[in-house]
Amino acid sequence: MPDTAYPPDKGTPAYLAEFVGTLILVLAICGFISQSSPSVNLLTIGLVHALALMALVGAIGSLSGCHVNPAVTVALLTIRKISPRDATGYLGAQLAGGVCGALLARAFFSARGELLNYGAATVSPRYLHGGSVWLALLAEAIGAFILVWAVMGTAVNPDAPKGVAPWAIGGALGLAVLIFGPATGGAFNPARWFGPALVSGTWTDGWLYVIGPILGAAAAALSYLAIMDASSRVGAAQAPEVGESAVLPPAGGIAPQP
Repeated sequence: MPDTAYPPDKGTPAYLAEFVGTLILVLAICGFISQSSPSVNLLTIGLVHALALMALVGAIGSLSGCHVNPAVTVALLTIRKISPRDATGYLGAQLAGGVCGALLARAFFSARGELLNYGAATVSPRYLHGGSVWLALLAEAIGAFILVWAVMGTAVNPDAPKGVAPWAIGGALGLAVLIFGPATGGAFNPARWFGPALVSGTWTDGWLYVIGPILGAAAAALSYLAIMDASSRVGAAQAPEVGESAVLPPAGGIAPQP
């Protein structure tokens, strides 16, 4: 039977780490967009996302798990990898960090940043059929799925190779931005959407930047956990029973005699 107990609370140090981490993530993304020209290279934007999250996973992963994203927190709460109390603290810290990061981006790059709404995520009719909010919802969900799939595979899976989490998780975010950034702004993170939306007053289609990432992240966590459970059952079924020899017979099919 799988363990259904919640892990112990991490408490205030983890909440502070999530606040600072989300602030840095939003400042890095929105600050870069705010100082860039409207024709900034998509590959560069994807790289900024990847580097920022990669650095944060390495810096605070051992303190809080480096969620820096309410969708990630809700997904891990769904599979009982974080306690309800910690999840509440994480969500508050992430939203506050997102707002502070966006405020700093506005303070540093107010003139140029105002033209780009300080990096606020919006749906682009140029890349989606008529600016379809349903396609945008799906895009945000798939982007969050890609991100959380990497989280599950490298930070939750106990058999994951050591030291790859920053590369895989940061790379997953960068990849998702390269795919969907032009269509939706590539938030995949309600805190990353909320901060610049509040600072710039850009609330259009805001609901999809909350619902989409949460649905995609939860789907990723639940499906990956189901695959892990199925894999463990297959491994247990193939393992030799107690007292059974694990030595295979030779090619002729006759086991060596003692």
